[in-house]
Amino acid sequence: MTGNQRDGSTMRGRFAPSPTGAMHLGNARTALLAWLACRAAEGTMVLRLEDLDAARASAAASEGLLDDLRFLGLDWDEGPDRGGPHGPYCQSERTPLYQAAVERLLASHDAFFCACSRADVARASSAPHGEGGDGPRYPGTCRSRAAGDVIVQAARLGRRPTVRFRGQDRALPTSFVDGLHGEVDPLPAGLDDFVLCKADGVAAYQLAVVVDDIAMQVSDVVRGDDLLSSTPRQLALFAALGAAPPRFHHVPLVLAPGRERLAKRTRPPSIADLRSRGVTAEVIVGALAASAGLVPAGVALPASALVSGFELAQISRHPVELDATSLG
Repeated sequence: MTGNQRDGSTMRGRFAPSPTGAMHLGNARTALLAWLACRAAEGTMVLRLEDLDAARASAAASEGLLDDLRFLGLDWDEGPDRGGPHGPYCQSERTPLYQAAVERLLASHDAFFCACSRADVARASSAPHGEGGDGPRYPGTCRSRAAGDVIVQAARLGRRPTVRFRGQDRALPTSFVDGLHGEVDPLPAGLDDFVLCKADGVAAYQLAVVVDDIAMQVSDVVRGDDLLSSTPRQLALFAALGAAPPRFHHVPLVLAPGRERLAKRTRPPSIADLRSRGVTAEVIVGALAASAGLVPAGVALPASALVSGFELAQISRHPVELDATSLG
């Protein structure tokens, strides 16, 4: 794999939503900030749909996301509807790239087959819970076993093995420098042997996002604070695949009234809901910009008006409450 463009050439940013539901204000604010960072740098904006969750992703949700972004005045240079030199831009169409990466990591002994189910890991008495609510830490059951033995055992149990990254064997620092937070260490317990490929053959998020960022030559990633704990794992994967990582900028989350985190599963008011109530794009963009500390509250303006002079360093470092019902 070739490394990312980090030689001072044009910035390549991306927004990579999962089409598993309607876009809410938190998704929209992250998209706005990622877009502003890229457009202010006169860079190339990539839109990628992370649709590997076949049970939840849908074509209707994908089209809804694209339509909401267009409504908000956020455009892109490469994407599923526009094509580009690094396509396809839907993860569901990129399976061969993920399979090739898994085979490479297995060959380099940076990954191993595992016959353990989630229940097996949860039952392991030596598996304390990981940081950030990631569940029980893998106890290393299959890490030193021969691949053939693991595959046979999994078959006897009526399942296929997963593939795990050999994280606990790596003497890599888990701290990193974030563009907004400075040096952070979201994994004080160190790297775990996280899953790269699930038993159904589908690539896990950690692998897919790294493979895609490498292939699409992404230089800067602007995303929500909820993904901060994923960064050390992804940095380890970039190193194992011989690629330079992008610069990471984790932006504070938008919270519902009462400090509740916005999540698609709780069905917070969506951009589509606001549109159906007649709320204009300028009002929504103004509210998102105000929540990031870019403009005073109550200002309505198009996204394009925020580009000139924008810097990520300007935005608030703290989560903010945003009440969708107050927008009209």
